[in-house]
Amino acid sequence: MTTPVAITIAGSDSSGGAGIQADLKTFAALGVYGASVITALTAQNTRGVTGIHAVPAEFVTEQVDAVFSDLEIGAVKIGMVAQVASIDAIAAALSRWRPRHIVLDPVMVATSGDRLLAAEAVNALRTRLIPLAAVITPNLPEAAALLDQPVAGSEAEIESQGRRLLALGCRAVLVKGGHGEGAESIDYLVGAESTIALAAPRIATRNTHGTGCSLSSAIAAGLAKGEDLENAVRHAKSWISAAIGAADRFSVGHGHGPIHHFHRFY
Repeated sequence: MTTPVAITIAGSDSSGGAGIQADLKTFAALGVYGASVITALTAQNTRGVTGIHAVPAEFVTEQVDAVFSDLEIGAVKIGMVAQVASIDAIAAALSRWRPRHIVLDPVMVATSGDRLLAAEAVNALRTRLIPLAAVITPNLPEAAALLDQPVAGSEAEIESQGRRLLALGCRAVLVKGGHGEGAESIDYLVGAESTIALAAPRIATRNTHGTGCSLSSAIAAGLAKGEDLENAVRHAKSWISAAIGAADRFSVGHGHGPIHHFHRFY
């Protein structure tokens, strides 16, 4: 029996709701063995981020090489990369190892509003990491920031921004609609030949910490298990909706609490 393996390359969340911790919980919940490369340590909780300590780029490279030289990686999820040097190290390492599936979540700002990507690193993200990705998963503000445009306000504008992001070299774009309005949260999967709208009821909860991290990890888990991209995205969307819906079973922290990764089990 072959064990599906996915790796997350991201920052650590000391409160356990987002970042590396959320990614590993997601992999485990979906039946995938999780490995990790830590790009930054954050001092944070459900209320916000109080400190960021970037891991030296050379050590990021060492972590990537250690994992890829031993484990058979089915998919890679990239989250918080923090700085230009880390982006360069990750791009170089992944170009050497050539994993089949890379899911890039262009993490720029935490749920609390704290900035997680240095301003000078945005262009490196565009030019070095996006072209490597099978799919990128920006929310509406992130898509706008990557394109230096206002936040899209209509379906036509969302699709237009998705196509402009596609032109940066990735194979697909999932523009997430969680920051939009209306009774449904609609994500748009934009590919070379089509755009697929994926709708789910919008859930009223403040416990959304780690939602973006977990969705991108769920997509990576599906790809690691051999699903095609559309099915991996559909299954991830269904799973994350249920995890958000169960979030209020928890009472964790005093700010934006975590989603319930293991809602299927307890």
